[in-house]
Amino acid sequence: MIDRPEFLSSWNRRTLLRHLGRGTLGAGAALVASRAQAQDQMLQLLMEQTRRSDFGQTYDSGIRSVKMPKSSLPTLSPATAQTTEAAIPRYEQLASQGGWPMVPTGERMRLGNRNKAVIALRQRLIAGGDLATSAGVSDVFDSYVEAGVKRFQARHGLTVDGLVREATLNAMNVPIEARLAQLRINIGRLKSFSGNLGPKFVMCNLPAAQIEAIENGVAVTRHTAVVGKPDRASPDINSRIVEVNFNPFWTVPVSIVKRDLIPKMQEEPDYLTKQRIRIIDARGNELQPTQVNWNTDEAVNYKFKQDPGDFNSLGAIRINFPSAHGVYMHDTPSRNLFGEDFRFHSSGCVRVQNVRELVTWLLASTPGWSRQQIDEVIRSGDRKDARLKTPVPLYWVYVTAWATPDGVVQFRDDIYSRDGIGSAPATSRG
Repeated sequence: MIDRPEFLSSWNRRTLLRHLGRGTLGAGAALVASRAQAQDQMLQLLMEQTRRSDFGQTYDSGIRSVKMPKSSLPTLSPATAQTTEAAIPRYEQLASQGGWPMVPTGERMRLGNRNKAVIALRQRLIAGGDLATSAGVSDVFDSYVEAGVKRFQARHGLTVDGLVREATLNAMNVPIEARLAQLRINIGRLKSFSGNLGPKFVMCNLPAAQIEAIENGVAVTRHTAVVGKPDRASPDINSRIVEVNFNPFWTVPVSIVKRDLIPKMQEEPDYLTKQRIRIIDARGNELQPTQVNWNTDEAVNYKFKQDPGDFNSLGAIRINFPSAHGVYMHDTPSRNLFGEDFRFHSSGCVRVQNVRELVTWLLASTPGWSRQQIDEVIRSGDRKDARLKTPVPLYWVYVTAWATPDGVVQFRDDIYSRDGIGSAPATSRG
């Protein structure tokens, strides 16, 4: 780190750089300004690097022997099942040696800090393979530790910022016995999907809240998802995507009418009007909200349809596939949810970030649906449907631990408590 001269704090940084550009500073001040400019450029590069969603081999310049997950490797493949099984002996050996230390909570740990908790943090990162042993064990949170924290976060589906906050600490302090149990449990799940999934398919890993578009064994694109709440879990799905709806109406499911809409109308009588949701009776007649007794379950006898538009709960796109559960994938106006670590907010359907990119890929072989045409129909607001020329296989799976062929082991919370190893902390919260 470059030392910052004391008198620099009395200057406005931008003013200093502006003077540098004009050549109006003396040699000493110009040197300081040059250093400041270099720091700004370095900081910008680091910020851009952190924002990238592709955690490729070029990421970790601090410790080149430690790899980040490759974004091109799919979660479901015969190789993934094999490498996950191969990772178990390493975790068994580590468990026999006592596992990893607990990292103290309540301590401020970020780049530049110095305290005893960083020693435990380093030991934890080294034990998990996120920090090279050559980095040593000291109480300084340096750039090597920050790189290790980022790698750990990437492996656990957390925001990759290098900051040791609650979610990261919770994930670090899951005992190795629990992680080992997760690996063993998920072997069977992965093997069940190690056959012929098709040359082109879509996979949504529910615990990871992530979607992958796979083509010829490569993850062409990845999409952050929002999936079902723990009490309204998204189901396992084995189906085929057959249609895309543009600017769709949203027909509110009866379960949501009963659990959400009726209580909302009791609290906020103009809710339906504000959300542009229409009430339709069995004869197709539109009713006014005042014609319904919201203190009973009368509303479940009617159909509720939300008009298309930016406010629509489905956003501009709905992706359809046959399902006995009545679920689907869709856009959303609540895009802020994609930035959270804990992305379990829906009532069973799956919301897709950058859904236009996924739909463009799905419709690539369907005439008349280029990216430009997709953008135009969405911009028009017209209701249109696109039937896929060739349906694309779809799998919603529940995988909480896996190792891709690059040797990087990843874990996610057992959000729906299907692993059967007791309640684990929701490491993705916060």
